[in-house]
Amino acid sequence: MAAVSEPPSSSVIPSVRPIKVAPPKHKKQPSFWLHFAAGGTAGAIGATILCPLEVVKTRLQSSLYQPMETRAKSLNPFRAALLSMTGVVDILRSIRQQEGIRALWKGLGPNLIGIIPARSIYFSAYSQGKHLYTHLNDGKETSIVHMASAATAGICTAVGTNPIWLIKTRMQLQSESKSLGNALPYKNSFHCAYMIVKNEGIGALYTGLSASFLGLAESTFQFVIYEKMKSYMKQIRKEQRSKQSGAESTGFSLSHETQDAVDTLATASIAKLVAAIIAYPHEVLRTRMRQPPINGVQKYTGLWKTAALVYREEGVRALYGGMTAHLMRVVPNAAIMFFCYEGIVKLFA
Repeated sequence: MAAVSEPPSSSVIPSVRPIKVAPPKHKKQPSFWLHFAAGGTAGAIGATILCPLEVVKTRLQSSLYQPMETRAKSLNPFRAALLSMTGVVDILRSIRQQEGIRALWKGLGPNLIGIIPARSIYFSAYSQGKHLYTHLNDGKETSIVHMASAATAGICTAVGTNPIWLIKTRMQLQSESKSLGNALPYKNSFHCAYMIVKNEGIGALYTGLSASFLGLAESTFQFVIYEKMKSYMKQIRKEQRSKQSGAESTGFSLSHETQDAVDTLATASIAKLVAAIIAYPHEVLRTRMRQPPINGVQKYTGLWKTAALVYREEGVRALYGGMTAHLMRVVPNAAIMFFCYEGIVKLFA
C-alpha cells in the first residue's frame, strides 16, 4: 500500500505576504488666498515701475499715434527695432515735456485697479488648476497640465477684467494737450466708464474680449516655457549641489538662494520674450478695437475685420507696431512679477 505523502511544511515553502501598493502621492492643495495675494502684489509692483513704457506701447499700437512706424517701414527688422528703441526714449521725453511727468503714469489708476485683481485671479486660478489637472493626470505634472491650467486662468481673468482694461486704454489714448479728433474728454476713470456706457452701450465695456481670448496663447506659451525651464534649472542646480562635499556645502546657503533668484529672473524673462513675440499681433488688434469712435463712427469692429483692415491699409508691419516698446516693458515686468510672486509664496508657504 503506497505511503501517503504529508503536505509540505511551512519551512519548505515560505508563506507569501501580499504586497501593498501605496496609492500615488498627490501634492498638498496650494493655498488659494496666498497665491491670490502674491499675484496681486507682484503685479502691482511691476505695473507701477514700468507704467511709462505701457503708455508709450499703447500709443504706438494705436492708429492715432504713429511717429516712428512710417520711418520704420523702410528699414530691415533690426534697424527698425533700434529706431523703435530710440523712438521710445523720444516719446517718453516728448510726453514729459508737453504733458508733464504725471502723464507718464497716465492710466496707472485703472491699470492698478485692473492688474491687482487680474494677477490675483490668474495666479490663484493657475495654482488651483495645476493642482486639479495634476490630480486628474495621476499625479503627473506635464506640459499638457500647464497648458490647461494657463488657459483656464486666462479665460477667468479676461472675462473678469476686460472692462477695466478698456477704460485704461481709453485713458492712455487721451491727450491732455489737445483733443484727438472727436475723442471723448474723459475726466477720470469713472467718468470714462459712464461716457462709454452712455454713448456706446454697456456691451462696449467688453470690446476687445475676443482679442483677449486670442491672447490666451501668449500666457499659455509663457507658462509652459516657464515651468519647463524652471524644472530644468532646478535639476541642474540639484546636480551641482549634490557634487559638493559636506564641508563645502555648509557655507553656500546664501549662494543657493541667490542662484534661485537669478534663475527665476532669467527663466521668467526668456519665457515672456518668446511668448510675447509669437502672440504680439493680438495686442495691436485689441488696442485698435478699444479706440474711441472718430466722428461718431467706430472704425475697428470685430477681430478678423480689424485684422484685415489693418493689413489692407497699413501692411503686416502695423500688426507689430509698438512691439519694441512692448518687449521693453513686459520682459522686465515678467521678471519683476515672477520674482516677487515666487518670493512671497516661498516666504509664507
